[in-house]
Amino acid sequence: MTSQNPFPTDLDRSAIWEMLVPRDIAAYVACDWGMVAGDFIAGGFTGLHAHKSANPDDWTLAFPTLDAYRTEWLRQAAESAATAFAEDLGTAIHRATTLTDIRITGDAAVAHKKFDGSVRLADGTEDRLNWQTLYLCRRDEGRWKISGFVGYMAHR
Repeated sequence: MTSQNPFPTDLDRSAIWEMLVPRDIAAYVACDWGMVAGDFIAGGFTGLHAHKSANPDDWTLAFPTLDAYRTEWLRQAAESAATAFAEDLGTAIHRATTLTDIRITGDAAVAHKKFDGSVRLADGTEDRLNWQTLYLCRRDEGRWKISGFVGYMAHR
């Protein structure tokens, strides 16, 4: 749960972390898909939605294309932007985010991103962030990109 890159001397893991933590959070808070559009491999992209369930039988192929995922990402970002928070959203998401497990085999990787925290809302309540995502990454044209994911999995 830190905004400090835990892989300062590992170029591959550092690049994946930078893509999935600070750049992703900044883009989400700004509602700016353009900031992350180049981080995806569109051809063959697939995203599974686990519905915060540990049982794979409950998971769905919610994002069969990158366009389908982009539409949902933009919807969620706009919903967050319209919410009255009692603290800086980016800071709160950084505080809740952990990405310390990135497993690389050749030009493929799986990154284990976890969310465990909350964001204080202006009405005195909080929005609980508690799920995890497995990002499937590939080295494409010399840089790491996201080729798919299993997201919104149960966490704690």
